[in-house]
Amino acid sequence: MFDLVIPLIIGVIAGYLLRNRKHINLNKIVFGTILLLIFSLGFTIGSNNELLNSLPKVGFNALVLCLSAVTFSVLFVKVAKRIAGF
Repeated sequence: MFDLVIPLIIGVIAGYLLRNRKHINLNKIVFGTILLLIFSLGFTIGSNNELLNSLPKVGFNALVLCLSAVTFSVLFVKVAKRIAGF
């Protein structure tokens, strides 16, 4: 947990201290880092047989969770609109 929180806090402090300086465009660096993280995640999944074998079950559970969230969100909005009179 602290492995993630400490760099975040250091980044916030650095951004706060350097906020009045000329802005540096980090879009390409951030995009490259995200691609590297996605690649390493895919590599880890592909090299782990146990995880690879459980993907269909995990995928099905994720699909059910996603569809449930969308369905109940739409239903809630419809009920809320009907109650509010929109």
